[in-house]
Amino acid sequence: MSGMFSRAQVRRVLQRMPGKQRFGVYRFLPFFFVLGGTMEWIMIKVRVGQETFYDVYRRKASERQYQRRLQDA
Repeated sequence: MSGMFSRAQVRRVLQRMPGKQRFGVYRFLPFFFVLGGTMEWIMIKVRVGQETFYDVYRRKASERQYQRRLQDA
């Protein structure tokens, strides 16, 4: 079997999460909200080498805009 956990183990852990009767699948929403916020914080604050994710994004967007201007001219 590949992977760390079997399907039965994952199912068992998910069944143990509280709030199934009241919230259904939405009981996982806070976890994913925190996960998304953490990922966003990492992309803003954590530097890999000299750049953050947003430094690279801004540079690439600027390069694409420059290339479009060259093609239009």
